[in-house]
This record gives sequence, structure tokens and C-alpha cells, in this order.
Amino acid sequence: MTGDGDTTGTAGATGVTGAIGAPGARDGTGATGTPWRGALPPGGGGAPDRDGAADEERLARILLTRVLEPGDATGGRWVRERGAPEVARCLLGPGRALPGVTRKRWSGLRARAAAADPRGDLATAREAGVRFVAPGEAEWPRQLDDLGDTRPLGLWVRGRPGLRMWALRSVAVVGARACTEYGAHMAATLAAGLAERGWVVVSGGAYGVDGAAHRGALGAGGATAAVLACGVDRPYPPGHTALITRIAEQGLVLGELPPGDHPTPSRFVLRNRVIAALTRGTVVVEAAHRSGSLVTARAAARLGRHVMGVPGPATSGLSAGVHELLRGEAVLVTDADEITELVGGMGELAPERRGPVLPTDLLEPGTRQVLAALPARGAATAAEIARGAGTAPDDAVARLYELRALGYVERHGDDWKLTRQTTISVRGGRDPR
Repeated sequence: MTGDGDTTGTAGATGVTGAIGAPGARDGTGATGTPWRGALPPGGGGAPDRDGAADEERLARILLTRVLEPGDATGGRWVRERGAPEVARCLLGPGRALPGVTRKRWSGLRARAAAADPRGDLATAREAGVRFVAPGEAEWPRQLDDLGDTRPLGLWVRGRPGLRMWALRSVAVVGARACTEYGAHMAATLAAGLAERGWVVVSGGAYGVDGAAHRGALGAGGATAAVLACGVDRPYPPGHTALITRIAEQGLVLGELPPGDHPTPSRFVLRNRVIAALTRGTVVVEAAHRSGSLVTARAAARLGRHVMGVPGPATSGLSAGVHELLRGEAVLVTDADEITELVGGMGELAPERRGPVLPTDLLEPGTRQVLAALPARGAATAAEIARGAGTAPDDAVARLYELRALGYVERHGDDWKLTRQTTISVRGGRDPR
């Protein structure tokens, strides 16, 4: 048996093997001799009632958030095949190691489980205004189930809105921490536009593009959510404490890690899969070739979500990763209308893009041809103009009189010439056609 260094024992008089603990044995070893800090009721002894089963499931998942790292596919498979309470009992009890891990790792997981205090975590969370949302509960966003065995064990949520409803109409806006002024401007502008259109802007609460996106949504009076790679009661980075506090007051702050837990480089990377799965699509604003934002975008692509990129200068290294995405699976976007056209429902179309309407655009094609046939300088006869326009002299004369009435040309005897204003506006480097 692995994990021999942990305190283990045998079943008590009830015959329960591998029980997680006995009631009342909160800070030490219970009557069964199993390591226990008040996590779950013991196994066996008859099936628990419906509320008891739900409470056992919830406490087991909370315990496991202290044991398993985010995105642990092996642990996720255990939970899927055996259920969270049974996995917790295996970790706390004297049984054999679960498959798929080494003796050394199993010992480490058992040590974490022995130190876990799920009821204490719940109490700490309540004091901080944080709730735990588990899979299957009414507030759980079902799109996270697309992550399979890497699905979060649950989410710690800070803020009043309902997570499930918000996630149904959400877009991720992510990008470089060390972004340029252009990147910050684009992130804030896109986020504000999305918020004004009723979309929730999701990002990671980091410096740079993330912070600009959150501020853009908040500034527009809209909705935003920050997905953290640490406990949601401990804002990170510290320089964004005020921003994350404001997000929690107006929106949502959420994460997989229990209260007080700290971020690590790997947790930042693994957090990105939650951002990708939670939202309808991911927009990347500035990202170098080695950027965590690209991890989010590629995770979104694997999950069948929309991937979008905002182009930058061709010479900017901070946009090189975005441009690489745009050469592959990403769609180029420049404003909120183009984003909502992709991620929104039927009929949420971006307006048709076209340049400004010029007065000459309102002329009939034949009349524009006659106008274009007049020389830029000097005058010409009606016959010369007709040849240049490829029409009959009578038709050219009729259209010239129409153009004179509109102020485009003037007549000098038998000759016609452009008015001074037309020469400036039409011939000033622009093609009237």
C-alpha cells in the first residue's frame, strides 16, 4: 500500500472500511482511527437521504479542491468513475492507491487530504462573501462540462449575479500583460461595446489587456467577470485589488482554488481553459508568440468556441501571436459589432462596411461618365466630351445641362468646363468614378 507515512487505521465496530471520518472528530483522529478534520460523514450505514447526499458531494468536492491541482485529468477521471465522496474516502482512508499515479504522488495527495478542512474553507468563504458552486447545481454553467475530465471540481464565486445565466452570454477578451497603448485602447473599446450590447466581458484580472477589458466594461456600466488563478478572497495581482474588488461588487470574481490559495505559473495556464470553456468566444488583443492568451485561444478552438483576433502593426512583436492565429483558426475583428455577429444569435449582424457617400455617388452612371470626360483644366466641346464618355452628342448635352443645374459644370459659349468647386473636390486626387 502506498502512502505508508500517513496516519491510517482500521474500521470501527460498524464495519465501515475506509470511512472518511466520524462525526465530532474535527481536529484529530476519529473513533475509526481515520485522519479526519470534519469533512464528511462516514461511508456505509445505509444510503444518506437526498439532502445528506448533496451535502456529502459538496464537502467532498471542496476537500478535493485542496488536494487536486486544477485541470488534473487523472483526478477528474477518478471523480467521474467513482464519485467525489469515494475518491475523498480513498485519499483519507487506509485503502490502496487509485490507478494512474505513482506511489510518491499518491503519498503527496494523501498528505494534502489529511490537512484539508472543507468545513473551515466554507466558513472562511462565507465570511468573505464567497460561495461554492458544484457541477449539477442550478448555478453551474453546463458549458464547463465540455472540459471532460479536466472540468473544475467546482467554482468559488464572489459576487451577487447568477454565474450560469451570465455565462450564457459572455465573451472573453484577453491579451498581453505588457500591452501597448493601442492594445489597452482596443481592449477597453471592445469591452465597452460588448457591455453596451448586453454581453458579459470575461477576462483574467491581470495587468494589461485584461485590466483594460474589465475597466472598459465597468466604465460602460456593463457586466464583467474575472477568473482568477488563486483564491477569490485574495485578489491577484495585488496592484489590481481595487479593480477586482469593484468587479466583485458589480459583477463576478471566480476561480477553482479554495480561499487563501496562491497562484503559480502552471495555475495561470490552467485557469485559461476555464475562460475558454465558460464563454461563447475568445478575442485576443495583442499577444506575442509565447503568450498565455494564445493558450486560451487554442483551448477555445479545441472546444468549438469562436476564436477572434484584433490585428496590430505588422512590425509589432506584441501582435505576432495574434497574426499567427489570424493565419489559422481565428477571425479578424475590429469592433464589438463584428464580435457579436460571430458569437450572437441570428440577426445580430454587423452593419455593412463602406466608405463615405460622395455627392457624385448619387448621379446616374451615364451622368458620372460625362462628368469624368471633362478635362481637369480648360474646356471642351460637347462633341469631345461625348467621345470621351462613349455616348452620343445629344445625350452628352442633356447630361451636361443636368450637371450644370447641380453645380458641377459651367458653359462658356460652345465649350464646357468644371466649376472651380468641382475641380477642387472631384479632381483633387480622387477618382469621381
